[in-house]
Amino acid sequence: MPSVRCKFLTAIVAVVGLGLFCSQTALAQPMRCSGEKKTCLASCKSVPSPAPNSDCITVCNARQAYCVRTGCWDNGRQRYCGLMRQ
Repeated sequence: MPSVRCKFLTAIVAVVGLGLFCSQTALAQPMRCSGEKKTCLASCKSVPSPAPNSDCITVCNARQAYCVRTGCWDNGRQRYCGLMRQ
């Protein structure tokens, strides 16, 4: 026959488990394609290049359009997916 202490601990574990099961996770807000475009445009302004700045902005806009279609951002060196398309 289980002791009172064992029953008490079992009840606490069950309540905590139920609470964790029913609770929503506190996740960071998913990254958005528009946030990546802002980062891209900021890098266009910060890097002096011989090419006109409009070329860099055009590339950022093309990457933004691709991201909205697919949910993936491709910065030329790295491609990552799972972005919110809004």
